[in-house]
Amino acid sequence: MKNRLTDVLFAVCLIAVLWAATVAQGQTPLYKVETISDTWVDAARDGREVPVKAYLPADAQGPRPVIIFSHGLGGTRDGYGYLGEFWASHGYVSVHLQHLGSDDAVWRDAKLGQRMSAMRKATTDLSNSLNRPLDVTFAIDRLEALNREADSPWFGRLDLEHIGMAGHSYGAFTTMAIAGQAFVGRGGQTSNLADERVDAAIAMSPQAPRNKKHYDASYAEIAIPLFVMTGTDDTSPIGSTSVADRRVAFDHTPGPAEGGPEVYLVTFTHGDHMIFSGRPRRGFDPPAGGDDKVFQAHICQSSLAFWDAYLTGDEASREWLRGGGFEKELGDTGVFEVKP
Repeated sequence: MKNRLTDVLFAVCLIAVLWAATVAQGQTPLYKVETISDTWVDAARDGREVPVKAYLPADAQGPRPVIIFSHGLGGTRDGYGYLGEFWASHGYVSVHLQHLGSDDAVWRDAKLGQRMSAMRKATTDLSNSLNRPLDVTFAIDRLEALNREADSPWFGRLDLEHIGMAGHSYGAFTTMAIAGQAFVGRGGQTSNLADERVDAAIAMSPQAPRNKKHYDASYAEIAIPLFVMTGTDDTSPIGSTSVADRRVAFDHTPGPAEGGPEVYLVTFTHGDHMIFSGRPRRGFDPPAGGDDKVFQAHICQSSLAFWDAYLTGDEASREWLRGGGFEKELGDTGVFEVKP
């Protein structure tokens, strides 16, 4: 009985500490959050469906900046809800896409022991890598139309002059493609699926190009602020991506001193691949670690500062990122790097 009481008191104290830290970090919700779920159809791609779930600040006045979010392999529009809820509670419209062909349909009907192989197979289908960034561009087109329709629940609520792009894992690949990462072919030719309407990007667990010789060419055209997030245990559950691969986008994107955008990297100590996801329960994901809530508090805090800095022009948030504020707040939970 005594041990149980001690455990309860410890849990209560931990919750109180986390709550106090959240308030101290300015994360008190400013708006109530509502959601809109829909499925859009892209006639230009043979009627391809793009399911969406959006989190909106319900009582916000005037149009609000927009964030497009791309899930990881095997995910859905319902994933990463903690981010959508958080960003919307601070005044952003967070639109979470579902990418058919690399969503939960990949593994849902497979036997438990065959789910990982089914996921790996989906990554070899090049149409998935092409359709994902095209889904994003189509979604922005659709939002522009809905924002003009007087009978739409989106009418006049979207500030599409200020758009952020974020994603995890395969969604980070999608994010980097939209941000301007070039894909270099065997002959050295490059292709680019960037959408110039996007103003800033957050890539959680991005991959590196297969050929190291292409690193500089791959990231040379990125011209928008970029925030890369990873962890010291962030290996891939699907392929052979190493922890070192996760920081390649940061290392090879030219920073301000090289004529490029402002670029950041946070590496969470003992953070694995799934700390960003909210840990969906699919029968084969690793269990949540004890630090997930702590990591996610820092993810929310730093991402909000990044959006405030680069989507709303808040100089105090930019200075907090560049001037050591986040580094101090992070402490020994991770390492934060800023390109000069």
